[in-house]
Amino acid sequence: MQIRDLPYADPGAPDVRSGTRFLLWLGRNQLGGQVKALLWGLLLQLGIAGLPLGVGVAVQAVVDRDGGRLALAAGLLVGCGLAIAVGDTMLHRVAVTNWITAAARVQQLLSRKTAELGSVLTRRVAAGEVVSVSTGDVEKIGWFVEALSRFAAAALSLLIVCVALVVYQPALGIVVAIGVPVLALAVLPLLPRATRRADVQREKAGKATELASDTVAGLRVLRGIGGEELFLGRYRAASQEVRKAAVHSARMWALIAAIQVLLPGVLLIVVVAYGARLALDGRITVGELVTVYGAVALTHHPMRNFEEIAMAFSFSRPSAKRAARVLALTRTTTTTDAAGEEREATGDLYDPLTGLVAPAGRFTAVVCGDPDVAGRLADRLGGHPTEPAEGHTSVLLGGVPLDELPLAAARTAVLVQDKDPVLLSGTLRELLDVPSSGAVRAEDALAAAQCGDVLDALAQASVDTDGDPMRTRITERGRSLSGGQRQRLALARSLVTDPEVLVLDEPTSAVDSHTESRVADGIARLREGGTTVVLASSPLLLDRADRVVLVHDGQAVAVGTHRELLAKEPRYRAVVTRETDEELAAAGSRLHGIDTDELDALEGETA
Repeated sequence: MQIRDLPYADPGAPDVRSGTRFLLWLGRNQLGGQVKALLWGLLLQLGIAGLPLGVGVAVQAVVDRDGGRLALAAGLLVGCGLAIAVGDTMLHRVAVTNWITAAARVQQLLSRKTAELGSVLTRRVAAGEVVSVSTGDVEKIGWFVEALSRFAAAALSLLIVCVALVVYQPALGIVVAIGVPVLALAVLPLLPRATRRADVQREKAGKATELASDTVAGLRVLRGIGGEELFLGRYRAASQEVRKAAVHSARMWALIAAIQVLLPGVLLIVVVAYGARLALDGRITVGELVTVYGAVALTHHPMRNFEEIAMAFSFSRPSAKRAARVLALTRTTTTTDAAGEEREATGDLYDPLTGLVAPAGRFTAVVCGDPDVAGRLADRLGGHPTEPAEGHTSVLLGGVPLDELPLAAARTAVLVQDKDPVLLSGTLRELLDVPSSGAVRAEDALAAAQCGDVLDALAQASVDTDGDPMRTRITERGRSLSGGQRQRLALARSLVTDPEVLVLDEPTSAVDSHTESRVADGIARLREGGTTVVLASSPLLLDRADRVVLVHDGQAVAVGTHRELLAKEPRYRAVVTRETDEELAAAGSRLHGIDTDELDALEGETA
């Protein structure tokens, strides 16, 4: 896989049972790149290891006054230099490719999971954690995948060097063969402690970042109550905790690095002292001593990869664990059957958890006293249970569980617009260019959503579009528009889609009552014959619905028209009219003899 071939056509099905398994899965899926890096790494390491041999042969050739062997040594050194240059260049290229492709695979997996779960993702995992996984954690995971093959090349080259030294000069080679594994494993007992300290540092840093984000988000409120200094003091304390944890962690890694320098030096002293005695006794030549000395001196180069892989694993394992936790989330808890691709879902929308029924082809309004309950219900109606326990009671469309439909089919059948829809940057034409049935024109959807003033504003804001609002660019998240304008454009986008079932959560909460009344008429007119569910408490919307359902304490407790429920259901009036208990009691005594004219007058006051 080359960088130019990204993105992957299919990033695969990851092993998310643990962070370590996820890392190994990534390594296996880049086996070709890992093998290339291993081979180029071996060329580099063996080129470095060959330098002492060339120097030793040259020294001995000078001692023996042998010009032919001196020329051979020169050729050997030139060959080692070329091997080092080519190996280092190609290893760096392949290693960077492995890093980028691993990071790209993780990002594609996260993007696919985000698209699969939609807004439910941030209900199950904090938004900050999702951002952290898709940015910093992805880099750490890519680092480990990239370092793995270089570590394997270093370990294999050390093994080859030890065996070669034993064959070349057994007396000194045995000392090196015993000492090198000791060097490699000496820091192993320290790694768990270093990992724990690094984990503590990251945990404290995460809490400090979360505290800072919350403080910035609520800065206006904090200034209003004079709480800036209090929260600033808390952040200072959290920041100092992070600093102390970072220093505590750095000390352990500094100790590991010091050992990696100290022990090779000790081995070098032992080899030189023992080798000098052997040379004085005539048991080895000067050239052989120089060769073994140089080989031991250069072991620090591959040994650095041992420290790096330990750090890479220590830092990437928690990152991989977080990524695996996000990727392990599923849309539902049930399993799609083999026939799910061919099952057709059409008919009434039914939620077994609340008992809510939205008849096919009708405009149903749902009233919930708690906005959070309404938001969770909207997600459920879209086939996304927000709690694990809710997955056992999937919403049914025409008797077919939504979570047994393929994701594409479920989203084609049911579209949910939440109370805070997002507008992506681009022109208005691009905003409305969404997958749709083709039955609703963009002009009709804009008219139904009462977007006339939005079109005028966009026309005035156009620069090079000849006043065409459809070609005017909308800034990121629609920041150049008011809240009501953004809400109506999002509604127009949903209406253009024309799904079989459209679920709207408070679609007119940011507009005035006159506009709201016209929007309600537009929705009812454009969605005539389609199944529409609106979660709202506005009398203007409720009065235009074919039927209204009151959801109280998580259950559908009353069904009727808006006026019927106003007359008969005190809990409904409490939500819609915001009446107090005393007012409800007084109204209850009056409603026994109320006539139609009085009910119309009451409705007018409510509206």
